[in-house]
Formats: sequence, structure tokens, C-alpha cells
Amino acid sequence: MSHFDRLIRFPGYRGLPEQGYDEGEFAAFLLDMRDEHFDLLLQMQGNGTIVNGMLSRFGAVRLAGFHNKECRMSSQDFLEYPEHLHEIERHLALMAHLGMPPVGEELEFPLTKEDESAFRALQLRVERGSYVCIHAGSRDSRRRWPPPYFALLADLCAERGFDLVITGTGNESEITRELIKWIHHPVIDVTGMTTLGSMGVLLRDSALLIAKCTGVAHMPAALRTPSLIISMDGEPDRWAALDHSIHKTIDWKMSQSLEDVFAAFEELLPIGSVFSGDRSLSPTPV
Repeated sequence: MSHFDRLIRFPGYRGLPEQGYDEGEFAAFLLDMRDEHFDLLLQMQGNGTIVNGMLSRFGAVRLAGFHNKECRMSSQDFLEYPEHLHEIERHLALMAHLGMPPVGEELEFPLTKEDESAFRALQLRVERGSYVCIHAGSRDSRRRWPPPYFALLADLCAERGFDLVITGTGNESEITRELIKWIHHPVIDVTGMTTLGSMGVLLRDSALLIAKCTGVAHMPAALRTPSLIISMDGEPDRWAALDHSIHKTIDWKMSQSLEDVFAAFEELLPIGSVFSGDRSLSPTPV
């Protein structure tokens, strides 16, 4: 089931650090948004300090979301931003505030026939559960875990019979090349080759994802795939997967202990978990 009918690319806005801002490009974007004649806009980006004023200019019939004392909105549809709640609980609180009772804390990542086809087009000769995905990249260089540490875990996976699939976006190729240099076993490198959907299929069928706190780290929680995530932002209580039985998050800012990492790894992929199926290593880039 698809939850979204359309994606509108956001060009960035003054004060938001995730991407650049061009005043002319935003002005054109603003005109397009007004032409949409939205019935409802939900502000779920954060506490609203920067974006509430921006969204007020879109001309929506109804605007709702989070606010705080720095961006107070007059509408009763706004909820005081709950700073100390987990992201899931925070957004469920907003839905309850708007009269929509929660139906669970589970995440979803629907996969389509097109996603399955995009994955098959990669022609990766791996079987479900036979491989581990390693995702070492991050857009923010301050949030990167050293490639040699990732390589240590990758080698442990290979020694237990699992194929190694290295993932990343095209602009993370420098990081993945550095990672591969440190790994002492063959790898399947799909850096820059996956779509969001084919990445979802790849993770769904993986035995484990090893990554740091970046976008891909949230996908295993929805796909029910075990994951070992290294938190470099000091906020794992805000976003880490709620099911701690198959998702382990290490707060690297709190304790830079490889022993803690290896202990979590052993819980997720113990020594006895050796895959014994067909393990051919023949990726074919497309």
C-alpha cells in the first residue's frame, strides 16, 4: 500500500542546514505551493522555529503541527513541541492532538513491484539471509564512524559465512572505496546503484545492516531486519528503533568502546549463525 501520491522537491530555505538556499529558486517554489491550494499542511519538520513562518506563506486552508515559544501559532491545531519524546511518540502525540487516535508504533516501508524489479535489475547473485549490508557513508562528515571499524565488523561477518554488500549513494563513493580497502574479504559494491525502493528490497532480505546514524538506519525498523547502528549525534533516545531485541544502537558520543560494539554484534549475529547456501559473488552493475 502506498501512502504517498506525489513528491514535491523542496529547494531549501534560509536557516535550514540540510541543503543550500537560493532566494530566486525559493520564490518560484513559493508561487507553485500557493497554486496547489492545499486544504491542510502538517508541520512535522521540528519545533517550527524556522519553518512555521515559511509554511504560513503557502496559503493553505488549514495549517497544523508543532510550535514553541519562539514560533507561537494562534491556531488550536498546533501542539507544544514535546522535546523529550521519541520521534515516533512525538508524532503520534500530534496525531492524537488533531483527533486521530494512534493505532501502533510500528514503522512501515511499503515495497512495490517496481521496487522488486529495480532490485532484480542489479543482478546480485545473493540469497535472502545470505548477506550483510554495510553502510558507512553520511552526508554530514562530522557523523562518520571510521571505515577501519566498519571493516572489522565486515570481516567478522564474512568469517561467519555471509556475503558483504557495501551500500551508499553516488556521492559517498569515496567513503565506500576507503572502506573496501580495509576489508580483507570479497565484497559486492552497489554504491550509487540502488534506488530507494531497491535499497528497501536489499535491506529486507539482508541478515543484518551495519550503519551509522543516517537515513538508511531507520529502514530496518520498518522492514523488520536486524540492525547495528552507531550513533554519532548523541541523540539515540530520540530516534533509535524501539525494538531492542533485533536493533542495537551504540551511543558513540557517550562511550567510544569497541567492546560495546562487538557485544551488540554478537547478540545480532552470533558465532553459530553461518549461512550455508549458494554464496556466489557476481554483481553486475547496471
